[in-house]
Amino acid sequence: MMAPVLEVADIFRRYGEAFRQARAEHLGRVERRVMGAITACRTAVLGGHVEQCDDCGATRIAYNSCRNRHCPKCQGAARAQWLAERQAELLPVPYFHVVFTMPASAAEIAFQNKAVIYAILFRCAAETLTTIAADPKHLGAQLGVTAVLHTWGQTLQHHPHLHCVVPGGGPSPDGIRWVACRPGFFLPVRVLSRLFRRLFLQELQAAFVAGQLGFFGDLARLADPAAFTQRLDQFRRTDWVVYAKPPFGGPEQVLAYLGRYTHRVAIANSRLISLADGKVSFSWKDYRQNRKAKVMTLDAGEFMRRFLLHTLPDGFHRIRHYGFLANGGRNDKIALCRQLLDVRNAPADQEAGGDPLVKCEIPVCPHCGGTMRRIDVVPRACARDHPFRCDTS
Repeated sequence: MMAPVLEVADIFRRYGEAFRQARAEHLGRVERRVMGAITACRTAVLGGHVEQCDDCGATRIAYNSCRNRHCPKCQGAARAQWLAERQAELLPVPYFHVVFTMPASAAEIAFQNKAVIYAILFRCAAETLTTIAADPKHLGAQLGVTAVLHTWGQTLQHHPHLHCVVPGGGPSPDGIRWVACRPGFFLPVRVLSRLFRRLFLQELQAAFVAGQLGFFGDLARLADPAAFTQRLDQFRRTDWVVYAKPPFGGPEQVLAYLGRYTHRVAIANSRLISLADGKVSFSWKDYRQNRKAKVMTLDAGEFMRRFLLHTLPDGFHRIRHYGFLANGGRNDKIALCRQLLDVRNAPADQEAGGDPLVKCEIPVCPHCGGTMRRIDVVPRACARDHPFRCDTS
């Protein structure tokens, strides 16, 4: 596969230093580190190794990846390992995709308090799903949830939302039978939406009282308890959108979906079209016009600003599991689910060697298609002596 002609790294290399200087007072440590990692990724600065083809003997230098989770080029290995682990947990039941969003005015608060509000988003979405599912009026079962945080829309604006992939059923409260949802129907979204809003606002109020929220710039007035209470009242009068997409066709589709979503970054290099005269053009889909393909052009500085809106706090987990998929005791709970479903072993495709999605890629010779092997190490270079450049191998 040929590398994209234009990469996010190219934009940072060409205009990053001017952007740093212009926004010196606004760039945090995380944003600066992300810029540095993406700029240095697969260049001499990080060192690398020499590869040689087993068949034709051709050699090339392959520089190391930065492995930063915000880098468009560094998600492949992490994605493959994560998917391999998830593959063993798939159950032979329908899976549903539920999305939780928050109003734009709440997203403003979230941007200034990422760690606190994003964590609230996770907890409230998970509690909403597990609470409604446990209600005998709706399902009456224990639920398993895999939740993935995305903070962007197609045009890179800040739009935090949670993608939840949920098996269509679960063990009964006493753990003696499997309770399946109705065919093609999971849980009522209006009920989910109202409970989600109530839980979220309760936690938001608690975070404010505990002094965990900060307000700056246009939001500074919300530090006043009366103004914050007024904003909460506005939230209560606003519909919070929760929607369920059609169920997946089967576990294989679930794995394919997770492969596309879990390790995605704000924009893929493949969406970049051009970089000229200080402007970046990229493709996007307008979901308000039936996913119509469009092109947006931004100043390079504005593109970088939007890209960096989506950096996450250090140590923040953007993929989390709840219910019978929670990390504590997950293997035992999955085993119980398989027992209740009368499924003894893991999916056959795993035993056969795994889905192509989860296989690690072996370097291929660009000349003859043979296997490339490491034969030597390339030490790290000094950034001052070696210009940043992409590994085009």
